[in-house]
Amino acid sequence: MDNPTLELQIQTLPDGPGVYQYYDKDGKILYVGKAKNLKKRVASYFNKVHDTAKTNVLVKKIVSIKHIVVPTETDALLLENNLIKTLMPRYNVLLRDDKSYPWICIKKEPFSRIFSTRRLIKDGSEYFGPYTSFKTVSTILELIKELYPLRTCNYDLSKSNIENGKFKVCLEYHIGNCKGPCEGFESLENYQKQVDAIREILKGNFKESMKDFKKLMTDLARKMHFEEAQKIKDKIEILENYQSRSTIVNPKITNIDVFSIVSDESAAFVNFLQISHGSIIRSHTMEIKKKLDETDEELLELAIIELRERFQLLSKEIIVPFAVEVGENIKVTVPQLGDKKQILDLSIRNAKFYRIEQLKQLQIVDPDRHANRIMAQMQKDLRLPVEPRHIECFDNSNIQGTNPVAACVVFKDGKPSKKDYRHFNIKTVEGPDDFASMTEVVYRRYKRLLDEKEPLPQLIIIDGGKGQLSSALKSIDELGLRGKITIIGIAKRLEELFYPGDSIPLYLDKKSETLKVIQQLRNEAHRFGITHHRDKRSKSALNSSIESIPGIGEKTMLALIQHFKSVKRLKLATEKEISDVIGISKAKKITDFYKTN
Repeated sequence: MDNPTLELQIQTLPDGPGVYQYYDKDGKILYVGKAKNLKKRVASYFNKVHDTAKTNVLVKKIVSIKHIVVPTETDALLLENNLIKTLMPRYNVLLRDDKSYPWICIKKEPFSRIFSTRRLIKDGSEYFGPYTSFKTVSTILELIKELYPLRTCNYDLSKSNIENGKFKVCLEYHIGNCKGPCEGFESLENYQKQVDAIREILKGNFKESMKDFKKLMTDLARKMHFEEAQKIKDKIEILENYQSRSTIVNPKITNIDVFSIVSDESAAFVNFLQISHGSIIRSHTMEIKKKLDETDEELLELAIIELRERFQLLSKEIIVPFAVEVGENIKVTVPQLGDKKQILDLSIRNAKFYRIEQLKQLQIVDPDRHANRIMAQMQKDLRLPVEPRHIECFDNSNIQGTNPVAACVVFKDGKPSKKDYRHFNIKTVEGPDDFASMTEVVYRRYKRLLDEKEPLPQLIIIDGGKGQLSSALKSIDELGLRGKITIIGIAKRLEELFYPGDSIPLYLDKKSETLKVIQQLRNEAHRFGITHHRDKRSKSALNSSIESIPGIGEKTMLALIQHFKSVKRLKLATEKEISDVIGISKAKKITDFYKTN
């Protein structure tokens, strides 16, 4: 599927936050936008005529849509800003200036100043951010100012300058906003302790500071300074809502390329993120069809070489999920935690979404091809003589041993065929005996199919381990179907499949589509069995609690119980109260019955 239609691309977009890019027929970028919900936002462009001529012209030119999935809305905002400044799309006018989002800087100097800036200077100072709102920055700086008295002057507070008495304290000292390090009234050690606490706040670790604020707040409240206490409380709330860091922009990570891979039986999907000066400036996902059983390592190595050549990437370091061989001069990093791990996870997430979209598009365009692919895969994975076009799955439900029932769900071509589902009430078994129940149900199901000359399934799945499987096999043997239908048991731990006569289970790969279909079958059987079991249980519970009153049916009784909530209350109710619910004649029968009894 080389060029899916626009409609199809929109249909299969994810529902999460992200950034979308529109391209024209020549593959030239037209527009970059951010969204809280990619699918809704992009669809909104195409389902109405817009107010501005510019937007209408833009929509006419769009031929393909690319997108990058991100964890949060804030990340989407930052990524949009990076991409617009890097790609300079024709229809983005607002963010094409040279302004970037603000950062908070801890200056590298004795008695560090802390301030907001839009310029990152490489002088060893620390930068936190970027922040998508100035309000957040000013609030954080205000908060810091209230909590920690720091200097605001730009004097060079070197040890010799302080000792020689070069500076005099200013108004800030006299009004209590600064402790006067310029005249040596505050030690460097004490000042740096505060800077360390602020650094933790900016990183998002504010446990210690929170304790300080709360203490400050309660002290103020104790002294009856309620207004000041309320102000501190507001600050605490703002701090609690303050999101510390962004995955999208990180000044510590400079020029690096990130590669990740997600694969299934037939293809692999490789995502690549290009990071320049700490910002993601490009994302691209490619699909590689598998020819032989290549490993993820081999495929990723091929993809890295191809992508580096195609996009002329010159970075000296790459981030990957596992070690790869890509030549001597490139540093290969496999992160386990921290910022680099976060960015690798973002790449993996984009590869996964891309794979899901490709599969969805195939499903919409060519559902038969999709079903054929899954059937062929299941036949291979489960070692079946034929494709399992018709599968049946059995599940027993007896909660606390009451009302044993069983369910049989049917899948055709890998999809539920609900009209063929069947419920069974266990007839021949007394009490909760799962094994005997399974023998009965399987016998009844296939005896009936044989009698009515209905087609038999190619695969039967029994929910349960070896015991359940051998119980079902008794009936299969009795009906002479051994060898004609494959029957397997699926243990509580989903990856274990048991085959008749084989004590060692088969384990399926957790990522395989075969396992997904089996999971779906089993979940359906559970759901279908349990709803029937509940219905049956509530009916029997009702029957046991309500005496059968001549001339009063089950429905009327149900209505009464729902209204009065219990039989006891119903017995105490007046004829008038009952007749309001079910009418006079029936109400009389009920009150007469309770009077005589």
